[in-house]
Amino acid sequence: MSDNYEAAANRDDQLAEFVQPAPTLAYRVQNRLHLTPSLVPLLVLIGAVVVFGATLGERFLSPFALTLILQQVQIIGIVALAQSIVILTAGIDLSVGAVMVLSSVVMGQFTFRYGLPPELAVLCGLICGASCGLISGILVAYVRLPPFIVTLGMWQIVLAANFLYSRNETIRSQDIQADAPLLQFFGTRLEIGGAVFTYGVIFMLVLAVVLAYTLRHTAWGRHVYAVGDDPEAAELAGVNVKGTLISVYVLAGTICAFAGWALIGRIGSVSPTSGQLANIESITAVVIGGISLFGGRGSILGALFGALIVGVFTLGLRLAGADPQWTNLLIGMLIIAAVAVDQWIRRISA
Repeated sequence: MSDNYEAAANRDDQLAEFVQPAPTLAYRVQNRLHLTPSLVPLLVLIGAVVVFGATLGERFLSPFALTLILQQVQIIGIVALAQSIVILTAGIDLSVGAVMVLSSVVMGQFTFRYGLPPELAVLCGLICGASCGLISGILVAYVRLPPFIVTLGMWQIVLAANFLYSRNETIRSQDIQADAPLLQFFGTRLEIGGAVFTYGVIFMLVLAVVLAYTLRHTAWGRHVYAVGDDPEAAELAGVNVKGTLISVYVLAGTICAFAGWALIGRIGSVSPTSGQLANIESITAVVIGGISLFGGRGSILGALFGALIVGVFTLGLRLAGADPQWTNLLIGMLIIAAVAVDQWIRRISA
């Protein structure tokens, strides 16, 4: 009988060795953030709105003020969505701002210099943005040049082409309103109660939802994540890595061209000097939005939240009468914190 008890005790001891300890709170939080990377920027966004709302009251929480934030971030938000899909492939696109401006210049110049119908001029601008993305995609996918170097060079080339082609001329808002109002389409305002929306804001929100669905629920979206996570493994699994990369850069260029169209509506004119910081601001929104710079992890909605966070801090501090440099300081801290959180979350998959 004692032998049976000893044998049973030995089996219990062996089973006990395989019993894993309950996961800690930190591990559960880490796992949740790994599965839902947009949760952190969403919480930061909600927290910022609550803090500024409690501090500034109706001045900040009014429908007009909240929708004003959307209007202010619509251009960077659209460009950030383009930047996001590139960064998800473990790349980066430093030319997004220049492509956006060049596309807007093409739309304006084709209308007023060459006399093309505005509809055709807009199409030419969209083709211009897609072509810039195609060149970058081919150099990254087939020539195997680093995305940073490729897009840094494209940024300089497109920027120079923009000034050379436009002759640094600005097409005035009055001329556009009189002869080609279609170019200002995204600046058209819709008032709902006290809230004021523009078609540019609506386009940004719809684009974010469409991209989020596409990335999560289509084969192309899964391929984008796979290429960003491990291109060699993705290729062995049958993913067309080169085709996926080219499609990502072409789509990003096209989205930037739409941002250029929205830029005309936002500022009213076609200016070759506008949007000079869009590349840096888009990367800022993406990083704060929780998309990993190492690729393969992140949510497209996070980039939208990141852009909104910047807009909330900018408007909130401005209404509070703070020095504008406080905005830069806080955004810089958020960038570093976002990268630190990303590194911490990545340890769960290491």
